Amino acid sequence: MDMQKYRVVCTLTFGDIYGQIIVWLVVLFLSLAAALALMGASRPIYALATVGLILVLSLPFLLFAFVTTLLNHIEFSSVDPATEAKARPKAATAPQKPAQAAS
Repeated sequence: MDMQKYRVVCTLTFGDIYGQIIVWLVVLFLSLAAALALMGASRPIYALATVGLILVLSLPFLLFAFVTTLLNHIEFSSVDPATEAKARPKAATAPQKPAQAAS
């Protein structure tokens, strides 16, 4: 049975999620602005409920966006053992000496 080796590579960068973070910050600031507008009303509990509702409803969408973006940037590539042995530097394949205490 021929077992192939696979290499898992994550190519995610900060630029891939930067837009999602900006959009969520805009939603957060809009909810805080709505809360401040409702604070002047006769019932400030509506202000807290508005912020809580917006945050609770927006967090699952933010989590879904992050997870799907992460999963889209994970790659599996098969590795040929013969090619990998040639690509390794000589120092990595050379036998290493055990560490010794200085006298």
